[in-house]
Amino acid sequence: MPPHNEKRILFVHPLGYKLEQAEGDISRVTNIMPPLGLASIAAYLDERSFETAIIDCYAHPAQSDDLIRSFLQEKRPAVIAFSCTTSSFLDGVRLAAMAKELLPGISTVFGGVHVSALQEKALADYPAVDFVVVGEGEETLHEFLITPAQGRAEVAQLIWRDNSGLVIYNDQKRPPLDLDTLPFPAYEKLSNYPEAYQLPIFNYPTEPNTSCISSRGCPYACSYCDRSVFRRSFRYNSADYLHRHLAYLKEKFNIRHINFYDDQFTFNRDRVEKFCRAMITSPLGMTFNCAVRAEHIDLELLQLMKKAGCWMISLGIETGDQDLLAQHRQNADLTMLANKIHLIKEAGIRVKGLLMMGLPGESEESIKKSMDYVFSLPIDTFNLAKFTPFPGSPIYQNIHQLGSFEEDWEKMDCMQFLFIPKGMNKERMEELFISFYKSHFQQPKVLWGYVTMLWKSPSSWRRFAGNFFSFLRFIKSNKRLK
Repeated sequence: MPPHNEKRILFVHPLGYKLEQAEGDISRVTNIMPPLGLASIAAYLDERSFETAIIDCYAHPAQSDDLIRSFLQEKRPAVIAFSCTTSSFLDGVRLAAMAKELLPGISTVFGGVHVSALQEKALADYPAVDFVVVGEGEETLHEFLITPAQGRAEVAQLIWRDNSGLVIYNDQKRPPLDLDTLPFPAYEKLSNYPEAYQLPIFNYPTEPNTSCISSRGCPYACSYCDRSVFRRSFRYNSADYLHRHLAYLKEKFNIRHINFYDDQFTFNRDRVEKFCRAMITSPLGMTFNCAVRAEHIDLELLQLMKKAGCWMISLGIETGDQDLLAQHRQNADLTMLANKIHLIKEAGIRVKGLLMMGLPGESEESIKKSMDYVFSLPIDTFNLAKFTPFPGSPIYQNIHQLGSFEEDWEKMDCMQFLFIPKGMNKERMEELFISFYKSHFQQPKVLWGYVTMLWKSPSSWRRFAGNFFSFLRFIKSNKRLK
């Protein structure tokens, strides 16, 4: 048998649920985000003389298992690496076991939010997992790849088994990476990029479009957010790097609209101002979306962002119940938030509200308050997630004291009510969830807003028309399948 190629690594983004569900899942089909973390690590290793490939099972579910088998048999990589969320972890374990059966001696490495939260437990409970990279992957994975087996104890942020089967974790912290030193992600390694990756309908004006990450971490400590990878650190690319990154995407892939997948795009005002001025003085013919916290925007900044091409801003509202919000996030001020939403609209930018239903402490009364609050504001669209307590979030530690929780990892995708707050029941929460969406779409101002998308986002309407009955069933029943 030919030896393993020690310089060759296969990266896999697992699907996370059954293939027969994926093909007909309207929520997947209409929102496929590129695995930017894997693409970033691949580019980092390519610069250091490794040969990398990426198979994205989420974007290409029907072919992915066969593609992995073929790659393993033909290319014989020494390492197969998985980046997993909670819902995709067990699918990653399945694929790791398949890889070991097909190619004995291959090393399986896991990274991402779920294993960074589980840490030693990921190896103790899952024999198919050989190594876990905790936190940021670039430096740790590279050091692992160049370190002989007898020296692995020196690799910081690596969890592994010794020859006796003992799980060992070197939890020595690494200095945070300077993000401007990183190469642009290896987008070209993603099959059918960018066509295979499209933002949610009515979330962009034109295509091709894609997502981009310009920061890592978040300086805040909300109860529901996973903190296992970046902890409380927060870093961001400079305005110059950001403009060069977008210019690269425009030149190489003709990208015309970007969604910045950052928790806090406007946290550093100076960076945003410099970026916007660069987009104005050296225009790229691109528009962009971003997510912000209300504390870090004002009318002057919003007007500059609009001039630079900002098309939509998302804000985390979470709930319209002031007391409930104060239990879960810092600076809970719904009046201030409402004022800032009005400022975004005054600047001529589309507004998307991000909400959750089912937080600990939620009640029918608090859900009614959320509906009244959201419908009183000039919000163009919103996303209502079903609260899910993830292992890396602060609230996970005592979640069983706050309600009933079905901890089924494969279902933990914020699309299902697995946690039920005390005093509530699942059936009623499902009814209220559907009612929330129906009430939104019944508002004349909202309906007119979607009509204007005929000329503001004609591609969205084409996609909507092609999946009309699937969307209708989803809105009526909250069922994901086509």
